[in-house]
Amino acid sequence: MLKSSSIRSLPFRLAAQRRFIQSQSRPSTVLPPRLSYNPWSSAFRGSVGTRALLQAVVYSLVIVGTASAFGLQRKDNPDSDPYPSKQNVATAIEELKRAFPDPGFLATDAESLKTYGSSEHSYHPVSPHAAVVRPKSTEDVVKIINIARKYHVPVVPYSGATSLEGHFAGISGGSICIDMSGMDRIININVPDADLTCQSGARWEDINQTLKTKGIPLFFPLDPGPGATIGGMIGTGCSGTNAVRYGTARSEWFISITVVLPDGSVVKTRSRARKSSAGFDTTKLFIGAEGTLGIVTEATLRLAPVVPTKVAMAQFPSVEHAVNAVQEILTSPHGSHIQCIELLDDNMMHAINDAGFVDRPYPVQDTLFFKIQGDLSMVKETAKVVKACSKKHGGTSFQFATSDAEADEMWTNRKYALMSTIAANPGYRCWTTDVCVPVSRLPELVQETKKDLSAHNLRSTIVGHVGDGNFHALILFKDDDELKTVEDAVHRLVHRALALDGTCTGEHGVGVGKKEYLTDELGESTVELMRTVKRAIDPTNIMNPGKLYPTRKGDEKK
Repeated sequence: MLKSSSIRSLPFRLAAQRRFIQSQSRPSTVLPPRLSYNPWSSAFRGSVGTRALLQAVVYSLVIVGTASAFGLQRKDNPDSDPYPSKQNVATAIEELKRAFPDPGFLATDAESLKTYGSSEHSYHPVSPHAAVVRPKSTEDVVKIINIARKYHVPVVPYSGATSLEGHFAGISGGSICIDMSGMDRIININVPDADLTCQSGARWEDINQTLKTKGIPLFFPLDPGPGATIGGMIGTGCSGTNAVRYGTARSEWFISITVVLPDGSVVKTRSRARKSSAGFDTTKLFIGAEGTLGIVTEATLRLAPVVPTKVAMAQFPSVEHAVNAVQEILTSPHGSHIQCIELLDDNMMHAINDAGFVDRPYPVQDTLFFKIQGDLSMVKETAKVVKACSKKHGGTSFQFATSDAEADEMWTNRKYALMSTIAANPGYRCWTTDVCVPVSRLPELVQETKKDLSAHNLRSTIVGHVGDGNFHALILFKDDDELKTVEDAVHRLVHRALALDGTCTGEHGVGVGKKEYLTDELGESTVELMRTVKRAIDPTNIMNPGKLYPTRKGDEKK
């Protein structure tokens, strides 16, 4: 008997036999040999699977070629510039003028385009923008992004202009600079919940002054350079002098943010609840993204109680002695009452004296500035510990500021270190850079750096958030020849920090200036993950291109 499978296949076998007999009865024709290699030919010699595979390959090549011809290909290099056409840029500007007829909204004069595309304290390659726009609301930003995307014109966010690594530099071929500084409103202050919602152009100093003026005993503790805005602080993942006590932007100080994405959609990353375990933290996705994933328009900030503070300082024979004292102080039971510990090297103290900003000169030695917080009794107890540890490690002249005015002056001199350095060295320009290492490695890093700068006859000052292992080198130069020497010194400094298990930037961000070091620090797989996120959110690469993401090896000249 036949198996059931054989019975079922019998009709197909008979049909095949009939086709064979019919083919034998036809006149024979000789097909060209080349048709036996054509997957669309009936004379194709390969299997059905091979035929399908070859057809799929050909179709794929046609699709990719067509996409390339029309400029539809995915941007596989988020670190490269899109280079928009001049026509597209001009058309986009005209559409912006129609969408925003207010004459103060858009600027295209040469001076504005240059000013918004460069910084007098940054020495990285720059290009002027094609236009500067000044939105007032999230809705305005959405319109701008939609026009930019329509014509494939890059957009670059701008607000406080305090960044130092080329973050807001223009893009070759033309870019639209979005000046967020006019979006500076405080929208809501929730005193019982200790939070505040504001637009991203608000400055941290103005926020704290507003709270103080209103008699609200709360403050926002992140304190980067003077003039920094909330949007820029989010973009660079900032910190400041308070980081040793309150942490950085990557802590929980940004509860929620509102962001305009490259496709024009608006997302709010979280509710106002103080904590949440609903999904992954999309707020953190944009912290440190430097405007390459979207434009932050609003933020809800967590506030902290204002705690009374006292300011003190002590001098040390070396940076190593100062850091040893800091480590012992911070690990003591009174360490939590230290709000700030700042290191100013002997050159910095000399510059402060020479700049003429102080009523009486400071001792010219490596110096620690302390800010101790708590009630009067706790400040006294903590001060005893700080003084004893300082003395143990060679510290001298430990003293408190004698008044609030003197305390403000001392802290202002620290915050305006760059201005003091420049004022004390007329005729010089200054390159400012920062790195960060584990605190125990900071003395080695500082001493090796000072030795290196001295060997190359470079003037410099050093200030640092010594409790975090983060320090800033302010290196002076007079001409382009010295500028090249400074650039080489910065390169050596960064690699020195990386060799000590540190980072190329503790708080300035990556921008243009530090992106070449990111692969060495994070590894290629981590950097590629960042590129994957960038491509997913911004597939046409219009959001601040050329920043943050390292150029792949082999793509440098493309």
